[in-house]
Amino acid sequence: MQKLLATLLTAAALAGFAAPAMAQSRIKDIASVEGVRTNQLVGYGLVVGLNGTGDSLRNCPFTRQSLEGMTERLGVNIRGSNANSKNMAAIMVTAELPPFATPGSRIDVSVSSMCDAKSLLGGTLLVTSLQGADGQVYAVAQGSIQTGAVSASGSSGSSVTRGVPTAGRIASGATVERETGFELANMTEVRLTLRNPDFTTAQRVAGAINQVYPNTALAENGTVIALRSPGNMGMAGFISQVENLSVAVDAPAKVIIDEVNGVIVMGDAVRVSTVAIAHGNLTVSVQETPQVSQPEPFSRGGETVVVPQSTVAVEEERGVEMRILGGGTSLSTLVNGLNALGVSPRDMISILQAIKAAGALQADIEVM
Repeated sequence: MQKLLATLLTAAALAGFAAPAMAQSRIKDIASVEGVRTNQLVGYGLVVGLNGTGDSLRNCPFTRQSLEGMTERLGVNIRGSNANSKNMAAIMVTAELPPFATPGSRIDVSVSSMCDAKSLLGGTLLVTSLQGADGQVYAVAQGSIQTGAVSASGSSGSSVTRGVPTAGRIASGATVERETGFELANMTEVRLTLRNPDFTTAQRVAGAINQVYPNTALAENGTVIALRSPGNMGMAGFISQVENLSVAVDAPAKVIIDEVNGVIVMGDAVRVSTVAIAHGNLTVSVQETPQVSQPEPFSRGGETVVVPQSTVAVEEERGVEMRILGGGTSLSTLVNGLNALGVSPRDMISILQAIKAAGALQADIEVM
């Protein structure tokens, strides 16, 4: 332990002579343009063509009602009949409408069974309208379903399933019918939203933009940076230039601890103030040495028995002294020293929590 603390003190002293260069990130990787996003779509439909693995119409009333309504629109009346086909299933269809999607473009859709269908393998989705949160239809889906799963069962009740056969996907299965109405070209001002809010980062983003395009960016708060396009280029071209600028991202000092798996994650800004540390280990070992006891030769009534013999030893590390860790030491230097000398993650967690309790760890600890 004395070697451990000496190594930490040496590493802490060396850490003060050189500071690592701050990593640069593109603005497009740390921020998004307000309004430029995907939109979730949802719809209800029917899958047909299943090989007896669909819904039971007696147990799924909404599947029967959907079948009756669909056949009536096609000129066939089956109300009151004893239809019990298992070749169809009621499903929910979901999709994401990309930003600036135009009518006629294709998007992928996902389908999921709603009732007691066993598998959607080989099924075909009938025309299904997909609605947005505003209730408007933005796309129409139809096509053959691919589940990527395998399911088989025997007459005795045994079955084998790989994957989830009651959910699938249709690649390019929906056609966009309506635009979202977000007209970026006609806008004179947009707002960038940081994915990880931070006042310092917001100011750096605004400063990097103003350095290239003066008086075009303003950090409104720790999340939003307002942009005004220069007069010599459109908004789309201006954003294209801005999102490729590099900025040094800042973040608050935080330590994430997962005690269950023994995982520690920390930021580079974490620092340790002046603190004295002593850490010792107590080892308790129990050793079993069973012995065999046999009777004397030619003796009567004797029998061989196993006699247990236990040895308990307690060993505690001696000579551990309190050592002072200088102020301003980087926590990454501390943990690197612990790792190099083979200290277990659980011992690291105990040490970090003790330093935090002493008020010497300048960071927030979040225990998962």
